[in-house]
Amino acid sequence: MALSAPAGIDVTLSARVRPTSDRRDQLLPLLPALGPMVPGGGLPRGAVVAVRAGSEGGAGGATTLAFSLLAEATATGSWCAAVGVPDAGVLALAEMGVDLDHLVLVPHPGARWMEAAAYLVEGMDAVLVCPPGPVRPGPARRLAARARERRAALVVLARHSPWPEGPELQLTVGRGRWMGAGRGHGHLQGRRVEVVSSGRRGASRPVRTELWLPSGSGAPAAP
Repeated sequence: MALSAPAGIDVTLSARVRPTSDRRDQLLPLLPALGPMVPGGGLPRGAVVAVRAGSEGGAGGATTLAFSLLAEATATGSWCAAVGVPDAGVLALAEMGVDLDHLVLVPHPGARWMEAAAYLVEGMDAVLVCPPGPVRPGPARRLAARARERRAALVVLARHSPWPEGPELQLTVGRGRWMGAGRGHGHLQGRRVEVVSSGRRGASRPVRTELWLPSGSGAPAAP
């Protein structure tokens, strides 16, 4: 079935955007601080990577981590997109290392967020999607299959409910602790969090990693 472009997305996007990375490569590069929590040290093409908050206080960290997964890929010339994240601050994205010239933002896809994500998967190396609510298993399977067919990484920011199909990799952000501010003085220098990575195959054994998310520079960093 042919897929038409959802409203708000340039219909010539697929013609103008061509992935610069070799589709035969199995991994997209990650920032050095993120490599240890992902099997193989890179973002797996054709796989679903879910990012969620393990507690109420980790919600902001989950959003930061999800976009950080795209940073190094965009910086090295790969094309990425984000669907359904209206509060993505472009200044914060640039500080964490995202090349905005290689990032397509669709902040308000409405009810057609799934169609928008499926359309962008056709021409992108990675697509980040934030579902507005629970996702039915059938559509989730179809989107994952399309990403697998196109060898695009699908990053799911699971703010509202878990991804119904078990992802190849799940990154859970714990409650963070901001550092730097004293009692009525000083300034925030960064937020320290614990990230638990789990999943299937090579990620079947949970791995706990501590991160500055963000660090003083805005990018994730090892403590």
